[in-house]
Amino acid sequence: MIPSTVPPKYKVEVNPERCMLCERCVKECSWGVYRREGQRIITYSNRCGACHRCISMCPRDAITITENPISWRSHPLWTAEARADIINQSKTGCILLSGMGNAKEFPIYFDKIVLDACQVTNPSIDPLREPMELRTYIGKKPKKLEFDFVEEEIDGKKIKKAKLKTKIAPNLKLETPIMIAHMSYGALSLNAHQAMARAVKECGTFMGTGEGGLHRTLYPYADHVITQVASGRFGVNEEYLSKGAAIEIKIGQGAKPGIGGHLPGEKVSAEVSLTRMIPEGSDAISPAPHHDIYSIEDLAQLVRSLKEATRWKLPVFVKIAAVHNVAAIANGIATSDADAVVIDGFKGGTGAAPKVFRDNVGIPIEMAIAAVDQRLREEGVRNEISIIASGGIRNSADVFKAIALGADAVYIGTAVMIAMGCRVCGRCYTGQCAWGIATQKPELVNRLDVEEGAKRVANLIHAWTHEIQELLGAAGINSIESLRGNRDRLRGIGLSEVELKALGIKHAGM
Repeated sequence: MIPSTVPPKYKVEVNPERCMLCERCVKECSWGVYRREGQRIITYSNRCGACHRCISMCPRDAITITENPISWRSHPLWTAEARADIINQSKTGCILLSGMGNAKEFPIYFDKIVLDACQVTNPSIDPLREPMELRTYIGKKPKKLEFDFVEEEIDGKKIKKAKLKTKIAPNLKLETPIMIAHMSYGALSLNAHQAMARAVKECGTFMGTGEGGLHRTLYPYADHVITQVASGRFGVNEEYLSKGAAIEIKIGQGAKPGIGGHLPGEKVSAEVSLTRMIPEGSDAISPAPHHDIYSIEDLAQLVRSLKEATRWKLPVFVKIAAVHNVAAIANGIATSDADAVVIDGFKGGTGAAPKVFRDNVGIPIEMAIAAVDQRLREEGVRNEISIIASGGIRNSADVFKAIALGADAVYIGTAVMIAMGCRVCGRCYTGQCAWGIATQKPELVNRLDVEEGAKRVANLIHAWTHEIQELLGAAGINSIESLRGNRDRLRGIGLSEVELKALGIKHAGM
């Protein structure tokens, strides 16, 4: 007999001396890890994904979950993960799916970059006593401003007044350079979307719809929503496009460059099918390419078509995955009438992606931002397009560093989910999320309180915003605009000459 199972990754134990047999763990676990048998709770460790719902809800602190130390014989090449993947694929013959971001131990360059601070000759600024401008505009900026001067008679005197002649393209006005990334309805629950919508409205920023359309209950928040047009065109119609504050064309995604999106049929409920305009229970698989885009000229045509469909009132963004030629691609996008380019790095999260893509394709977001900013400056088109960075932004320092490397603003996704309760167990694609975030099962969705979720997300954005103000003050800068692309405020530690050159920064001490 050939074994078809793998040793459990986690070991789940219930302390019988502390357990009072309330069966809370049985009711709360969406994976079926627990079952009462007589006067004890038995566990099925092989089902556990370490979502920690049971630990959080246990009234007696009776549960422990640890990584199984005896699951495999250690081996430097044939790791436990490599062997488990082979066993699972030999059993199913299928592509392995995964959730969240890249799980490999690649360098995180944000952690190898430190911020420079001011002291005497260039003093720091106290953000508690002096104004700090975090307001950010996303969209095309004119190369120069032209005015017409008109004479007006006021109180018997002729006064020349300047009237702006230059036509300003529509821009998004952000009160903070932090937006919520595109995570679709279907991948996430409606409660999660409603919580995020309330949060961005309170914070004066925006959230993305993902490629799943916009549920009607979010229409009141449409002024803070960026709609997305992906290769599958799910949920896309004129009403959907005109409802948002901006439109994003998704060409690529950091967690899975070169392929389309995938929403398993288990998550396509009746409501999701109505919003996405696809049959209930069917897998929503986007094509790898847009079948009307095979050149920059084709992309430019789609950008113009979307602007025409919305009467040229909305900015249009283009989202691409961070890959080796990202700078050249971004330069092409800048010539296409697009208002912003979104760069998604390989640490970006996802609800469902082939594991082999998530862990092996793409490049770090830090390298991509620096390369794109530098190329656009060299081509003299930097002001003609904004840069939004996405993928693996974990805290306010990452936001600060991303902007100093060249971004105008950032998207955050996984951090928002964690604020709502996510424990990054990586099983989003199963639809069994115990916290009510990445699921469509009503009994699980109801676990996420919309009001509490909105408060947590808003608190996170507010906290990061305050910290960014403090960091700006320490750098002697009083506006986010002055930070953009200001790589003199960054220094590298433990990086090679090649890495420093790619990032466009100096080593610490220089």
